[in-house]
Amino acid sequence: MARVLVVDDAMFIRHIISDLLTQHGHEVVGEACNGIEAVERFCELRPDVTTLDIVMPEKDGIAALREIMSEDPDAKVIMCSALKEKPMVLAALQAGACDYIIKPVKPERILEAVAKVLV
Repeated sequence: MARVLVVDDAMFIRHIISDLLTQHGHEVVGEACNGIEAVERFCELRPDVTTLDIVMPEKDGIAALREIMSEDPDAKVIMCSALKEKPMVLAALQAGACDYIIKPVKPERILEAVAKVLV
């Protein structure tokens, strides 16, 4: 099971993802509500997996992803966003994301993505 950092500016989304992961045996080691916090928490906690929203205040998820990947090129980051435009998906994957989940998040899709990056 994984140690997970959950990042989203919407508290209810963080709770949905955190509760789901916890119910399936993962440990949510932290949460963050913007890109700046995401990078700080990642560096502090060194999670096995990070879920990361794209549209957030202060620093967007793509910028945070780039910083996380420069800090740890082996970081396992799963983007979770309502944005499904191809350029945004490609930007996230090119910046180092392991997977891209479209909101509203489906529980089985999150579990599948986490399982995939842990292999």
